[in-house]
Amino acid sequence: MDIQLVAIFILFALALLYVGKMAYNSMKSKAGCASNCGKCSADFSNPEQK
Repeated sequence: MDIQLVAIFILFALALLYVGKMAYNSMKSKAGCASNCGKCSADFSNPEQK
């Protein structure tokens, strides 16, 4: 096997792991949207007034 082909397989496997992790994290979240920005899960039930 050529070294370039091995490198392509490794990059493809890493890309699959990255996409799989993003999909898992978006399904794991109970509150919020699937963008994983963290803004949706913030608790604004009792904000401080200044």
